Order: sequence, then C-alpha cells, then structure tokens
Amino acid sequence: MADHFQLRLVDSRMLASSVRHLVFERVDGQPLAFQPGQFLQVHFHYDDGTATKRSYSVATVGDGASPVERIEIAVSYVEGGAATKLLGELPHGGIIDASGPYGRFCLHEADTHPRYLLLATGTGVTPYRAMLPQIATLLEKGGREVVLLYGARTEEELLYGEEFEAFAQQHPGFVFHGCLSRQPRSVPRSSDRSGHVQNVLSELAPSIERDIAYLCGNPNMVDAAFAALKEFGLPVPQIRREKYISSR
Repeated sequence: MADHFQLRLVDSRMLASSVRHLVFERVDGQPLAFQPGQFLQVHFHYDDGTATKRSYSVATVGDGASPVERIEIAVSYVEGGAATKLLGELPHGGIIDASGPYGRFCLHEADTHPRYLLLATGTGVTPYRAMLPQIATLLEKGGREVVLLYGARTEEELLYGEEFEAFAQQHPGFVFHGCLSRQPRSVPRSSDRSGHVQNVLSELAPSIERDIAYLCGNPNMVDAAFAALKEFGLPVPQIRREKYISSR
C-alpha cells in the first residue's frame, strides 16, 4: 500500500521557460524508498473544493537500493492549470500533500537484451535521469548498450541535456541523441538528430533479438513509437510505455 506524506519545497530552478525543477523533503523527516522510474501523486483541491491529484515521476538520481532524502520532480506549465498554479507558484518552505511511490516503469535485472532503447519527450525524460546509476551498473557488466532518444522542439527544451551528455562521455556504452523538431542547436552536436524521436528509430534498426524499448512522454509520440517498434518486429512485452498527459 502506498504511503501518504507531506513534502516541503527546499529548492527549485527553471529547467526551461515553461518547466520548473522542484526539490522536496518529507515533512516527517523520513527518506523515500523508490525504484527509479516510479512516480508520486500530488494531492490538492480545485477552487470549488473538489479533490484531485497529479502524477509526477521522481527525477532524483538514485540507485534503487537506498532511500533518498531529497525528492525531485519536473513540472511543466499548463496554461490555466490548477497544478501549475500550485506547483509553479509554490514558495520555498511551502508544503504539499503526496503519496507513493507508484508504477512499474522500471529497469528489470531479468532483462537480457543487449540494447536498451529509451525514448522520451518533455518531462518524460525524468525517469531516465533517475535511472542513470542503474544504467552505469548495467554497462559495467559489459555486453550492453543504452541509447536515449530525447525529443524536444528546441535546445532549451532538452531538459537535463547537459547531464545526459556528460554521462555519455563518461560511459561509452551510453548514447544520447537530442532529437530537435523545430530548430537545431546554435552549436550542433554530432549526436543530434532532426525531427521526432519515432522517426529516428529506423536509423537504429530495432530487432527482436537485440532490443527492449522504454517509451515515456507525449501520448502521440508513445503511440507512434509503439507502432513503429511493432513494425520492426518487437513484441509487446519488449515495449514498455508510460504516457504523460498534461492536465488542467
């Protein structure tokens, strides 16, 4: 059964003009035990008193074995959104109600496929940030490769992009492709790709013997990538999905 607790905002920064990175600690002082890829639910009320909730993947970089003291999430601004008003305007020291963790969008030790294809758009990249220590451990064992295709409209919207690029430099088995659909970077990288992430898949030639895929982000991308991967022959159990839907 999921735990219910309060969170206090202790730090924040803007990742992009419309995305805020928030860092919380539990008010009760307890750490959070979670598996990278899981999410929390934030509970609040509309102005008319109706209870509602929103889900946010934990972005904290953790090993999955040790509880974390700080709980990080990324929040996109939605025009007129109730959650945007709550989390976009929350001051440092502000308190919110939350529960979790939930979800099974996690790396599995039982997987034996030599290549992991991680696809994301927007804040859907946050689970992969949390997974970085696990990915490092996976790569250290040898015989594995991890490719992250991250779709954004512009360079500014590649959330945590510098972190992923630094990780790729430190771990040769990790490849990061920034897929920009509207405008290339001012200083392009050789790893950059133009267009949407699902359209870059053909370059990677996914195969049933080699790949297991994770899809997280905009539902349109998730559906299109899912269809493309099935055309390449990947069965449904080798395609794991998490859709991010912007709610008001």
